[in-house]
Amino acid sequence: MHPRNRHLERYDFNSLVLSHAPLGAHLIDNPIGDRSINFADPQAVLALNRALLIHHYGLTTWDIPTGYLCPPIPGRADYIHHLADLLKGPNGIPRGPQTRILDIGVGASAVYPIIGIAEYGWTFVGVDSDAPALASVARLTAANACLQGQLTCRQQQSKRAIFAGVTSDNERFAASMCNPPFHASMHAAREGARRKNRNLHGDSSRVPTLNFAGQAAELYCEGGEVGFVERMISESAERPNLCGWFTTLVSQRSSVPFIERALSVVEPSAMRLIEMQHGQKISRIIAWSFEHNTSAAQN
Repeated sequence: MHPRNRHLERYDFNSLVLSHAPLGAHLIDNPIGDRSINFADPQAVLALNRALLIHHYGLTTWDIPTGYLCPPIPGRADYIHHLADLLKGPNGIPRGPQTRILDIGVGASAVYPIIGIAEYGWTFVGVDSDAPALASVARLTAANACLQGQLTCRQQQSKRAIFAGVTSDNERFAASMCNPPFHASMHAAREGARRKNRNLHGDSSRVPTLNFAGQAAELYCEGGEVGFVERMISESAERPNLCGWFTTLVSQRSSVPFIERALSVVEPSAMRLIEMQHGQKISRIIAWSFEHNTSAAQN
């Protein structure tokens, strides 16, 4: 994990329960005698996320509608901290509301803005095509004073557009970030959820529950993550000054060559490939800019 990630050590469940007492009902002793939760239990995962966001990131309350993705907090925090490193200048990491971040696919949880606001005081514009997800973010913002004035949202009406229709010609962001839909179809998304259930339960026939759920826009899109990021790259080349850095999470290593090929076509002046590891899972951030002076890719 990133060295500034608050979750480098094991969860302090005693402190988390003090911040969110209902988490206590989900605590168990794991096989080596440590306090933990059953990560296959969606209600336990939801309670843990709520406790983490209240304890570490200044929220009063947090929730997501039934059926929406319940994001892993440590991995989301890593993205924010790596983005901060990318934005670092002669005066250090920029902090405060003058640093505007565009979150493509903010989802119902608003987890990237929550962490970015708490850690660096940035201002976020969240974009999503799903109206109920945006309604969830509006409720979170209204319920948490620390988010008010720092997070606004816009609905993307087009199923294929990324930046078009939700940004104006004279707007400027320090960076954009995105966790694109991973799968190319609902069938592929369901198979992926079954694999997760098999890993946790030993039973792939179980119906995926909350922590492996997700709405269509969260789970899949035409062309999967490669298709989504290729459209993002194409639009970024049309609006090169929209963001100082365009960034996206990429889940599959096999997607990287296709994305790098698409980037070579638009010839950004800089590109970065940043790997992140959380347990057995490895993901990566791909970032590109039309404004910075180096074109060297860095792993």
